[in-house]
Amino acid sequence: MREDLLYHIWKFRKFDSQGLKTTEGEPLQIIHPGFLNENSGPDFFNSRLEIGGQQWAGNVEIHIKASDWYVHRHECDPAYDNVILHVVWEHDAEIYRKDESAIPVMVVKDLIDSTILENYRLLLEKKPQKINCEKEFSGFSDFQIQHWLERLYFERLEEKSKAILEVWNRTGNDWEATLFIFLAKTFGLNQNGTAFSDIAHSLDFKILQKNSGDLLKLEALLLGQANLIDSEDTYALELKKEYEFLKRKYALNNEHLAKPQFFRLRPDNFPSIRLAQLAALYNNKRKLFKDIEITYSKDDLSNIFELEPSEYWQNHYNFGKPHSTRKKKLTKSFIDLLLINCIIPVKYAYNLAGYPQDLEQIQELISSISAEANAVVDIFNFLKPNIAQNAMESQALVHLKKRYCDKNGCMRCELGTSLLNKSPKIH
Repeated sequence: MREDLLYHIWKFRKFDSQGLKTTEGEPLQIIHPGFLNENSGPDFFNSRLEIGGQQWAGNVEIHIKASDWYVHRHECDPAYDNVILHVVWEHDAEIYRKDESAIPVMVVKDLIDSTILENYRLLLEKKPQKINCEKEFSGFSDFQIQHWLERLYFERLEEKSKAILEVWNRTGNDWEATLFIFLAKTFGLNQNGTAFSDIAHSLDFKILQKNSGDLLKLEALLLGQANLIDSEDTYALELKKEYEFLKRKYALNNEHLAKPQFFRLRPDNFPSIRLAQLAALYNNKRKLFKDIEITYSKDDLSNIFELEPSEYWQNHYNFGKPHSTRKKKLTKSFIDLLLINCIIPVKYAYNLAGYPQDLEQIQELISSISAEANAVVDIFNFLKPNIAQNAMESQALVHLKKRYCDKNGCMRCELGTSLLNKSPKIH
């Protein structure tokens, strides 16, 4: 038995509610079970009950064993003083508040349909190859899946927005600087995202704005802070000289910054190329966020990222290693990645901060982008072919796998909980 199942049972009243009584024999009526608390404190808040003919409003705490109250030291935490009911699987101890008044107890062990318990056991105790409900997944209706994926996508945006708003607060509520930091992280991809983010944090964004329009200086700032100007060819020496001047002028420090990695990267994703492209972007867009703020069309947003780095990079992937001339524009797939992982989350965070954005247009925007191809999407496509039709759905599937499936969070998942009452039992 796990507490997440008990949360589900209490929240949706999956038990025989006729003639409910506390362990003291008092009649119990559940007017409203309350709302699940995702943070610290009692498990459900704002519950409304009638116990022994008297109405109560307060919190409900749920445990496998009643004695867990003392194991978790709730008797020492004033947050639990307003608990009006203790819901337990096993009543192995009497529980008292700090003022020594007894807390009413409801035991659910003998009230639950055995089908729910057996289905829950089978769902979590078997050893899946991919996810717990892999044998049942193809049986979920398209409507059921799409409804859940839409909710998961916005849950993912909420999660990403927390990190964005934290940076926004640290920048003194500067959206241009915040966008630059998250764009840099996205340009760095998985391998160099942290390194690029650290580089962006190390630069006062106003320095970039002051040097906008001078591509040599912007490349010197970004590549210099990244410790990547390590060649003796003519252009590298020019950048190195410029960087040393800017370093003294703005009192820059790059000694603590990790050098971005080239290992196992395709040349188009070399950090030297990506930073040169980022420099080209800010060479043309001193106030990029202002354009992002008012734009919802995928085509219009993609046009913002139609850029080319300086001439040197047309025949170099790294310093001192020339190749035949080849334009280094951002590809459509890379621009889609920027929209998915940076632009849309920043727009959503902007809305959460109190600056209205059209959420319907944001949903239309993410839905207009092709579904991503990755290992997680492959898993779900194997279980139910063509499940991800666009980027909103592929992002939602990534969130589902990482935040629910990998953590056995079936009781928090609409699909998982729908299996509990299924008859015949899941196999």
